Amino acid sequence: MAVLPIRLVPDPVLRQKAKRVRSVNGSIHKLISDMIETMYAAPGVGLAAPQVGVSLRVIVIGLPEEEEIILINPEVVRRRGERVVNEGCLSLPGYVGQIKRAESVTVKGRDRDGREVRIKADELLAQALEHEIDHINGRLYTDHLESKDDFHKIEPEEINEEGL
Repeated sequence: MAVLPIRLVPDPVLRQKAKRVRSVNGSIHKLISDMIETMYAAPGVGLAAPQVGVSLRVIVIGLPEEEEIILINPEVVRRRGERVVNEGCLSLPGYVGQIKRAESVTVKGRDRDGREVRIKADELLAQALEHEIDHINGRLYTDHLESKDDFHKIEPEEINEEGL
């Protein structure tokens, strides 16, 4: 396993729609392991493959005290409700924005072994899933800002509290 460099805005890979993973093989398993290590080293609660320069539809999420989530070719199939959240990003360190996210989501994709899975999530997990799936679609949380006033610089001690 290796800690990979995280790509920062305005790296063009962050704005590309990532390619579907055709087969889950050893190189995908290594990418997943490296992404998990990179996510925790950052530290963050989620990471998408484009953030480490790989334009593939792979995301990992590691929320405190919850099992890690690994999704290959994920997509949101249902959104319910709406809430305002503060969101940050490892690819845009030192900033946070207030945006709208769903209260709950249903996501489908494949797990590390290539088996189809569905996840129903709310609160922080729903937010993390939407955030990382945005990444593989070439979107950033800043695309959801309604006003420049909703985006601001934060102090380093606030990053772990607000960042994804």
